[in-house]
Amino acid sequence: MKYQVKSVRMKHINRLKVVLVEKQKTGKWLAEQLGKDPATVSRWCSNSIQPSVETFAKIADLLNVDIKELFNSSK
Repeated sequence: MKYQVKSVRMKHINRLKVVLVEKQKTGKWLAEQLGKDPATVSRWCSNSIQPSVETFAKIADLLNVDIKELFNSSK
């Protein structure tokens, strides 16, 4: 039996990369502030993986934005 695997494009859940650019900050800077590996932050920015809600809250504080600004609207 053959199975077809369809490519599923993951929606961009977070806007972290956009907000970092708007705030003139880098992923490396964010990684240092959070004590995380820069590769992990890079994966957050590319929406490969998502940080925890607690980490999103810390990111919002560091970037001085409302946490809602870090997410794309589902509308």
